Amino acid sequence: MSETPGMQGPTSGAEPAGRSEIRMPDTPRAGDTRIAERQDVRMDTGAGWTSGQPGFPTTSGQSAAVTPTAGIADPGPLGLAGFAMTTFLLSVFNANIISDARLEAVVLPLALFYGGLAQLLAGMWEFRKGNTFGATAFASFGAFWLSYAAYVKFVVPDLPPATEYKATGLFLLAWAIFTAYMTLASMRVSGAVMMVFVTLTVTFILLTIGALGQHPNMTKAGGIAGLVTAGFAWYASFAAVTNDTWKRTLLPTFPARR
Repeated sequence: MSETPGMQGPTSGAEPAGRSEIRMPDTPRAGDTRIAERQDVRMDTGAGWTSGQPGFPTTSGQSAAVTPTAGIADPGPLGLAGFAMTTFLLSVFNANIISDARLEAVVLPLALFYGGLAQLLAGMWEFRKGNTFGATAFASFGAFWLSYAAYVKFVVPDLPPATEYKATGLFLLAWAIFTAYMTLASMRVSGAVMMVFVTLTVTFILLTIGALGQHPNMTKAGGIAGLVTAGFAWYASFAAVTNDTWKRTLLPTFPARR
């Protein structure tokens, strides 16, 4: 038997016949970064629990290095909160709750930094975690708010007043199409997220009709739908961050069955 701390091996003579040599496992040394082999290790990537993720021990028992995504917090609540707040603010004006159009400029800094930049960063972190839906949604709607701020600030003032509505309607129509097909994908995420996309699709459709058809009442209806969308998005963010902080389900999100 080989010597280990606290144990002495045989000092003389051969081992008895029929006795096989037994070796104790090497004691890990300082600085040794090898990962012990384990089985059935699972990791939440944000898109669902999966086994055998790259960089983690697989079910075959082969060890590998730990991926850095294990320490990344869920970016979902941040992305949803940024989307909800900016949508709420703009929808207040679309619904004509505040009728002074000059005050609508208050939406732009929020669209640039919270709805835009913060949500775009949430999308990048979702890419890092391997969540295709979250990455596509947050990165896209972060870009939506950034492009909205640029459109209102730099493009609209130079458009012909008589036909400006066509450009705005086309902009909204493109986002209505994107949101509609993302709604189908959202059905495999959770009931809370699905309701955000269902109401957002309705919002974009109403705003598109209002812009292209120059129907103020449809735009107002789109603003009301936007307020409902913001409410669902705030709830989804609230539930996610609260449940994660308390380490148990306090607010249901009705996750889809896998």
